[in-house]
Order: sequence, then C-alpha cells, then structure tokens
Amino acid sequence: MDFTPTEEQAAARDLAARIFGDLSTHERLTAAGTGSDAEQWKALCEAGLPAAVEDIGLLGLVLLLEEQGRTTAQVPFAASCVYGLLAVSAHGSAEQRKRLLPAIGDGTVVVTGALPEAAVRVGGSGELSGVVPVVPWLRDATHVLVADDEHGLWLVRTVDARCEPVELTAPWSAGRLTLDGTPGEPLGERERPGERLGGSDADVAGQGAYDDVLATARTAFAGLQAGVCAGSVARAVDYTNTREQFGRPLATKQGVQLRAADAYMDTEAIRVTAYEAAWRRDEGLDYATHALTAAWWASEAGSRVVHAGQHLHGGMGADLDHPVHRHFLWGRQLDAYLGCGSEVLQELGALIVDGEGDA
Repeated sequence: MDFTPTEEQAAARDLAARIFGDLSTHERLTAAGTGSDAEQWKALCEAGLPAAVEDIGLLGLVLLLEEQGRTTAQVPFAASCVYGLLAVSAHGSAEQRKRLLPAIGDGTVVVTGALPEAAVRVGGSGELSGVVPVVPWLRDATHVLVADDEHGLWLVRTVDARCEPVELTAPWSAGRLTLDGTPGEPLGERERPGERLGGSDADVAGQGAYDDVLATARTAFAGLQAGVCAGSVARAVDYTNTREQFGRPLATKQGVQLRAADAYMDTEAIRVTAYEAAWRRDEGLDYATHALTAAWWASEAGSRVVHAGQHLHGGMGADLDHPVHRHFLWGRQLDAYLGCGSEVLQELGALIVDGEGDA
C-alpha cells in the first residue's frame, strides 16, 4: 500500500489548508455560533474542492477533511461529499449522476445523511414515513440520504419534509427530520440485488450500497477526527511552550511531555487507519473491517486526545471561549457519531467471527 498523495491530491489538500486557514479564524467561528459559515462554503465550492473529490477519491477527501478538522471549519463539506458526491457517484443511476453530481460539486445541492439510522418506512407508492431525531447539517442541506428499515437508500428533498433545528455538542447545524408520506427518490436501480462491500458492481443499490456508504462515512469522519486531534495537539504544544511556571515553560515538565506524546501517537493511529481504509476503497479492495478499525480509533483515541488537549491548557482549558474548546466539542461529537467505540468494536468482532472480514 502507498499513502503518498498524488499530485492532484496534494494540490487539493494545500488549497483546502489555505482556505480553511484564512477563513476559519477565531473571530469568524465565534460569529458563526452554532451555524455554518456560508461565505467559507462558497469559497470552497468556487475553488472546486467538493467537485474534485470525485477525481481524488476517498483518500483525497480524507486529506481535505484533516485540514477542515485542524481549524474546526463550520461548513457541510464532509457530509455533502460523503452522502452526496461519493454516494451518488458510486451507487446512483446514470441519470442521477448526470443530474446531481454537477450541482453537488458546485454547492447548489448540499446533501447530508441520516445514517446509520434505519427508522424510515416505505409506503406502497414510495412515500416515506418516520422520524430521525438528529441529522447533522440538516439546516444547510437541500437533500437528505436516508435508509429505510431494509437498508435501502433514498434521497429526500428537505423542502418536502419537516426539519426542526436541534443543537448538538458540536456546532453542526443539525436538525430533526420528520417524514410523513414524504416523496423519496431511491438511490440507484433498486430492483437489482446488492453486492458485497468492495464488490465490482459499485452502482448497485440495496444492502451493499448501504454498507459501502456507511463504511465510507466512517472512514471520512475518522479523517476529520484526525484533523481535529492534530489541531488540538498543535494548540497544546504552542501553549505549553509559551506558558511559564516558576520561570520555565510548561513543556519542559516530563508529565506534560508524556501526555502530549500520548496524544500525538493516538492522533497518528487515527490518521493511518483512516488512510488505509480510504486507500483500499479507492483501489477497489475490501475495506469493511478497515473502516470499522478507523472508526474505533477515531472514537476511543479521539476522545483521549481532545481531553488531553484541554487538560494541557490548565485553567485556560476550562474557558468555553478558548479556541481549544472547539476541538474538544468536535472530538466528543465525532466520538459517538456513526457508532461509539464499543458499538463499532462489537460490529467488527461480529464481522470477523462471521468470516466476512477482509484479508
């Protein structure tokens, strides 16, 4: 395996780092509150970064999401790329790809996902009913990718549903989605049978499509967590190198060094497992267990890292207005998003016992 970015991936990553770094300032994030930054989303779309994901693959997206996580940029970039661009590209029909991909790429269509919830029922005429209590970035979305009780995937327009704002731990513009006879568009050709995750028929809907989208999301959000943790560690290193106690920087104390070193190693574990899962998907290899491994590290290690980052700031870490607190909120939200550590570990164990794990 080779995680070295291609020229296109590296260029996209550097451009994303510049946009996120320039626009995700403490002042702008404070002004945005719990909502998204529309100006920054427009800048990302005008730069062609969402559209580029179709060419640079999941590994390229992970690299971009690391940069978002470093700055905790409040835009629906991860959701729209995972549940929109990559999901439609891999599993949508030819007509859906032609109609939706350009609009998702330029940001006029924003997609979020109500996965792994499967609380939606399908009526005889294809109408959808059910309630999903929390959908991240629902307030920004024009479409929602939902799963029915048989794990079929449907695209729902938010204007056809009832969407009520809710607040999460992290400022993810979330909402409560209520479907009551709401029209839905099945993703892909529903009459064809699903294939196993990583199979050659990537455009087939059904269980295989659900598994792939969920695994893709877990991998991508693990990459986002790697960036959140890297940003938290960077802030802690900067603080402990400049903050003095008894005439010496805090960073000279062994306890501080060990705590920071553990946080760095945890961050690298999240990053490398996310890279491996993303690389395998891009290469057309089975990656189900790798995605779960990345999700486990993102949950378990991610929680440790953002706690350490706040702890290493001492009393300043208790200030809710300090920039490091955003990393703490994002890290804790990502800890449980798409399954907490114990849940994904149980799922991983079941997959291995059933003999369905990848080699």
